[in-house]
Amino acid sequence: MGYGSYSASDWSKLKSSRKLSNDQNVEEVFKKRSCDPKLDPRFIGTRECFDSQDHPHSTPIVVGLDVTASMGYLAVKVATEALNDLITKLYSTSTIEDPALMCAAYGDFKDESPLQVTQFESDIRIAEQLLDIYFENHGNNKVVPTCLWEFLSRHTNIDAINKRGEKGFLFTIGDGADIRTDTVPETIKRVIGDDVPEASVESLLTEVEKKFHVIHIMIGGEGNRDILSGRKIVIGDGAVNVIPDIIFGAIRLQKGEKLTDILEPYDNANRLLIYNALNQLSLSDVGQSITL
Repeated sequence: MGYGSYSASDWSKLKSSRKLSNDQNVEEVFKKRSCDPKLDPRFIGTRECFDSQDHPHSTPIVVGLDVTASMGYLAVKVATEALNDLITKLYSTSTIEDPALMCAAYGDFKDESPLQVTQFESDIRIAEQLLDIYFENHGNNKVVPTCLWEFLSRHTNIDAINKRGEKGFLFTIGDGADIRTDTVPETIKRVIGDDVPEASVESLLTEVEKKFHVIHIMIGGEGNRDILSGRKIVIGDGAVNVIPDIIFGAIRLQKGEKLTDILEPYDNANRLLIYNALNQLSLSDVGQSITL
């Protein structure tokens, strides 16, 4: 990880070569029919996010997708549109230095592969690896972002944290499906292979927040997400198109920028959607009175 840069032309070539379009279904975009071992946490020791000559001040950003059946449309949108939009925005300002992205997919606890994680990358490999994710497309009973939290806590080696004491950013995106709260240690053991007999949803969230700012973007519904209070953004279907802008804006807020400055470039309709989203976060510089 750490070399190369993302370009619009690389994305256009990849999109053309894979014949991607936003009117395709899940199976047409995500063609893997089993989990690739290189994305299976059981076979991954550590994911590294190191500084390099190309990117001397790396900023780790993880985008985790709920890939249960009800969220298939979002995964298609991310793969064909939103990921490119997000990366373009991340590279458009010096506020976010040397972004390095990891994509993750988390699903139902009954899945064969409830968690898949890519490498941290800074070029077109971000999108290439996302397209290698196995979309099981099963039910939507009890999702396990807890597995992703545990993996990021214990299986990442990050220069931003080790050298500068700077946290990374974790954004999970899903609907109102409940987080599985029982048999957490057993689920971690099966999915990742780690023995964490005292693990709970609460303890794993506390642990991952030592390394990452955690924000969950929920599309409708509520589920049992009270544990994510202050870290949760609830949006309607009409705001799905601005998810890249919400992620971009949340990082800029955490970096100390003013909400008014973040919203300034947008037209009135999108400005209101983004404001309503960001204003749900428990950050000191959110909640200010602004004119929309």
